[in-house]
Amino acid sequence: MKKVWMTSMIKWLVLPMFLVSVVCGIPTVTKAEESLNLNVDAAILVDADTGKILYEKNAEAPLGIASMTKMMTEYLLFEAIKEGKISWDQQYSVTDYTYRISQDRRLSNVPLRQDGSYSIRELYEAMAIYSANAATIAIGETIAGTEENFVKLMNKKAEEMGLKGYKFVNSTGLNNADLQGMYPANSGANDENVMPAKSVATLAYRLMKDYPEVLETTKIAKKTFREGTSDAIEMSNWNWMLPGLVYQYEGVDGLKTGTTEFAGHCFTGTATRNGMRVIAVVMKAVDANGVGSYKARFDAARALFDYGFAQFSKTEIIPAGYKIPDNETLPVEKGKQDSVKIAVKDPISMVIKTSEKDLYKPIFTPKEKSLEAEVKKGTVVGTVHLEKTEGTDYGYVTDKATEVNVVTTEDVDRASWISLMFKGIGKFFGNLWHSTTDFIGGLF
Repeated sequence: MKKVWMTSMIKWLVLPMFLVSVVCGIPTVTKAEESLNLNVDAAILVDADTGKILYEKNAEAPLGIASMTKMMTEYLLFEAIKEGKISWDQQYSVTDYTYRISQDRRLSNVPLRQDGSYSIRELYEAMAIYSANAATIAIGETIAGTEENFVKLMNKKAEEMGLKGYKFVNSTGLNNADLQGMYPANSGANDENVMPAKSVATLAYRLMKDYPEVLETTKIAKKTFREGTSDAIEMSNWNWMLPGLVYQYEGVDGLKTGTTEFAGHCFTGTATRNGMRVIAVVMKAVDANGVGSYKARFDAARALFDYGFAQFSKTEIIPAGYKIPDNETLPVEKGKQDSVKIAVKDPISMVIKTSEKDLYKPIFTPKEKSLEAEVKKGTVVGTVHLEKTEGTDYGYVTDKATEVNVVTTEDVDRASWISLMFKGIGKFFGNLWHSTTDFIGGLF
């Protein structure tokens, strides 16, 4: 009897907590999510196609990002190339700053000659593959004149992207203490770049969306810098999840590691499998003993990748031509017909848990409440997106869910002036009749 009473009490305690979580939008944690058991300060998993968040942990807390910073430097480099401000073949002449930093072998670097000249492409490859810090500074100087000016561009671009909780103080992600007193002005001697995991994922999402060619370089496991010269040095990619490396994972082809004492062991990884690409971010990863290590960050990323590929799949939820319930037509004024049929133009596919397909419903947003004839088939009349009706939904790293157009599926010709006249007369007498009956009804 006592056991039954206790069970009943537990149900009454748990049920209100569950209802509060649903009503208030507090994410509920599934068994699959709990089993991840990530030893990280923060993490996030995102669908790389739509920006939909598949998992998150402490993802909005600003933390050190170390060399994951270089994704912003890469973005600004690709942008400058696209806009014609610089070119891949453009030569960079080494400054005292980049020379001195490049000689510090405690840091990840390719040594630069004091009187040397290097192409932007080879500096980029050194940055993207080997996380070379002096090469990164050199790119910043080429684009903006000085690293200080480049940092201003970084913060401005972060604002344009809608990133939250960011602070860029240098182009590399190093602690300013490692820059031999030459760190950019308006920052402290021990300052370091910070950003929440969600913003890091957003940056990675934008980088791959706008400049997918970045993956052609980040997937390179090894390459020789200045091959065939006396300055040749082998660059091994710090992303050890790439094929052929120690923690290889099928489908991994990017993106950027990061390690400093302040930031710990961080990683932004991306992998593709069965036509689905995901982005994983782990920050300050440690092992079971609380010790940070390269293995710990890749183990955490592996757990996220495994979770994403096992639990989620790209599923068509709304087919092309779908007629939205309660919104199958729109009113038409001055037409031969009083309404026009409408439907979703293109299919809507989304990375979701297969079991949750029926939890998504279409939300229609019309451009106008009605149309005026003449109306042509294929006219865009609004958009539709999907919303989850219950359960955990972390939202998107982008501003909103993916939308597709809703269009008319037929023509509606404009009515002749005679038809419009008779319609007007009919409407007049109809309104008059309703007014009269309402008046008489009011008397009695």
